[in-house]
Amino acid sequence: MTKTAKIYGSGLYDLALEDNLSEQIMKELEEVRRVFWENPDYQSLLALPSIPKHERTKLIEDAFGSQVQRYLVNFLKILCERGIIMEFGGCCDEYTRRYRIDHNISEAIVYTASALTASQKEALQAKLEKTSGKTVILTEKVQPSLIAGIRVELDGKQLDGSIQGRLSGISRKLDELVV
Repeated sequence: MTKTAKIYGSGLYDLALEDNLSEQIMKELEEVRRVFWENPDYQSLLALPSIPKHERTKLIEDAFGSQVQRYLVNFLKILCERGIIMEFGGCCDEYTRRYRIDHNISEAIVYTASALTASQKEALQAKLEKTSGKTVILTEKVQPSLIAGIRVELDGKQLDGSIQGRLSGISRKLDELVV
């Protein structure tokens, strides 16, 4: 994330907090980000300096003016006018980071050899929430090289219950004994 994205994302978050709109804008940021992700040419179009700024900001108004909070529409226009609309993803990341800190939310990245069932996800999420004392959002990534078990990254800590991790641990212990 660039310094610019951090500053702008943080500024939007501060503004949203002042007017008690942080949750609404959080949801709308995710939607706008999804629109940009599904239509990368649209974001590129908004970044083209060959198109006058007023025309690019009109495109934003037409697309989002009646769909999202006014602060967010104006925020997009500012990014467009200043030629930094491509920083939008980083702005979202910073906004999300601050939102999650304030709402005691952590993201756990769960690596598994095969996809977890819904009940396994629920049980793992409940266990992680109990352990961390935070609301946990699970992101699952299937990694067949794990063979079996799971590896979890949560709040900068790695919990490795995979066969691969256990074998690596045994190998390290054997290396220590041999030396």
